[in-house]
Amino acid sequence: MKPLLILIGSFLISLLVLKLVTKQIDFQLAGKISMAIMLFFTALGHFMFTKGMAAMIPAFLPMKTELVYATGILEILFAIGLVYPKYSYLTGILLILFFILILPSNIKAAVDGLNYQTGELDGHGLSYLWFRVPLQLLFIIWVYFSAVKFNV
Repeated sequence: MKPLLILIGSFLISLLVLKLVTKQIDFQLAGKISMAIMLFFTALGHFMFTKGMAAMIPAFLPMKTELVYATGILEILFAIGLVYPKYSYLTGILLILFFILILPSNIKAAVDGLNYQTGELDGHGLSYLWFRVPLQLLFIIWVYFSAVKFNV
């Protein structure tokens, strides 16, 4: 829920600031800025809640802690790449693939009832998927329209 609030809040603030500075409303740029802000926020979780996030990763994947750190770093790089026009299209494509690839970990966490912040099995459970899967789809659509579709 926090990433969604940050995404929407920073989008509205970005629209306002862009309007004040450029005298134009630029939905695409505001979309990239807000996604970048959200990615910086979610990247923090990879470093603050490493143990819980490592427990989200399917058993067959090795080096779980390293993967959590690597995906946190990737999120920071995606955030930076989105706001640079030269890199935003490629970053958008890679970020969409990233969102698709991490969805199984989010599903696993929900099925297991994992609380990613503590690593304990006292999370929201399967009901969380009714929020998480559409949220992941929203992130994919958001990136597509802000960084991919109009940058071809």
